[in-house]
Amino acid sequence: MSNHLAIATVTATLQRLLQVAIQRDVEGARVTTLRPDAIGTATPQTGVNLYLYQVPFNHIWGNSAEIQRRNRKGEAATKSRTALDMHYMITCYGNDAELEPQRLLGSVIRTLSDHSTLTHAMIETTLVDANLDYLADSTLRDQFEQISFSPLNLSLEDLSKVWSVFFQTPYNLSTAYKATVAMIEGEEAGEKSLPLRDRPSGPVGPYFSQPNITEVINQNGRLQPIESESTILIRGNNLAGFEETLIRIGDLEISPDQVTPTEITLSLAAIPPQNLYAGVQTLQVIHPQGTTNNNGNSQPLQQVVESNIVPFVLRPSIVNCDLLSITGHPEETRQGEIQINSNLTIRPKQRVIISLNEWSTQNPQNYLFEATRHRRNTKTLSFPFQGVKAGDYLIRLHVDGAESKLEVDTNPESDTFNWYISPKLLIV
Repeated sequence: MSNHLAIATVTATLQRLLQVAIQRDVEGARVTTLRPDAIGTATPQTGVNLYLYQVPFNHIWGNSAEIQRRNRKGEAATKSRTALDMHYMITCYGNDAELEPQRLLGSVIRTLSDHSTLTHAMIETTLVDANLDYLADSTLRDQFEQISFSPLNLSLEDLSKVWSVFFQTPYNLSTAYKATVAMIEGEEAGEKSLPLRDRPSGPVGPYFSQPNITEVINQNGRLQPIESESTILIRGNNLAGFEETLIRIGDLEISPDQVTPTEITLSLAAIPPQNLYAGVQTLQVIHPQGTTNNNGNSQPLQQVVESNIVPFVLRPSIVNCDLLSITGHPEETRQGEIQINSNLTIRPKQRVIISLNEWSTQNPQNYLFEATRHRRNTKTLSFPFQGVKAGDYLIRLHVDGAESKLEVDTNPESDTFNWYISPKLLIV
C-alpha cells in the first residue's frame, strides 16, 4: 500500500517521464505542474503543463482492497485503504507557427502509449532525485498494483467545462489522461463494533430500503438543458417511500408530480422562484417515516430516510439587458456598463460572466466580461466593459459555468432561419 505521498509521487514521476521525451523532440521544452491560468506567466515559452484537476474514488478497486483487508491477518488487516484515480489535464503550448504545441502533444501521446505503466524503477528514480527530497518517504513503490495511464475521451463540452473553471484563461491545445489506481493506506488501527444482539420488534428501520439517485436529467432528453420551467426526471432505486416521497432542493422540500420505485418527475415551475438559483443545484429524495404511539396515534420520527445528494446544473435566462453607459468615438472601440436581469437568483460568491458574440458573418468579434461584485442575492447584475467594437451582439450569461440559452429562428421563410437571433444587444 501507499502512504499520503502517493498522489504527489505519481505526478512527479509522470513529469520526469514526459520531460525526457519532449526535450528530445522539441528543443528547450519543459514540463511544468501549474494551474492552466499560469501558462504564459510562470512557465517557459515552450512546454507541456501537467495539471491534476480531479481525484475521484475508484469504487471497484476500493471494494476489492476492502475485501483483501478483511481476509488478512495482523496489523495491516486493521488499516483503512482508499483507492483513487487521478485525472490530468495535459496542455501543450509554444510557437504555433512552427506547430510546437502539436509536436509536443504527439510526443506526449507516443510516450504514454509506450510507457502506459509506471514501473518500480521509474518510481525509485523519482524518489532518489535530490530535487524531490520531500517525496523521500513515499511508499508508492511498495504498492502491489502498478499505476497505469489511459486517455480520457472528453467531448468538446466536457473539455469546455474543465477549462471554464479558469476564468478568462485562453485555451491551449490539451488532452486528458487518467492514472489508475493509487491505494492510500491509513495509519490508525481500525475498529469493529459488537454484533447485533437482538432485533427490536416494530417497523422496518429506515436504511433497509434507502433511496439511491443515479441521475437527474431533463424529461425531454438527456442532452436537453435544465431550466426553471423544465420538468426533471430523477432516476434511481427505491425512490418511492412507504408513506410519502419528497424532493429536497436546497432548503425546500416539495412533493413531486409522479413517483415510481425507479423514476420521479418534478416540475421546477412549481417551485417558488426565490428557492431556485442559477448554476449548480443539489437534489435529494427523502422519505418521511411515521410510527405509532401507545394511544394508536401516528407521530413523525425525528429522522427521515435520505438518498445520496446529486448535483444538477440549472441554466439561467436573460430577462432583459440594457446599456447603462457607453463612451467612445465612432472610429474607436467602446467602453461602458451593461446591466442584465436574470430570471434566477444569483448568489454573492458565484462566478458570473457575460459573453458577447458579434452577430455578423464578416470576421465577428467575441468578448468576455466579469460582473461587478455583489454582496446579496440578486437577479440584477452590472458588467463593466471596454475595448468593444461597435456592433450588434448576441449575449449570454454564464453563472458558475451554467450558460443561458440563445433563441433560434425557427421560421423556414426567414432569411435567418436556423440562426441564433436573441437575446441581442446593440452597441453603437
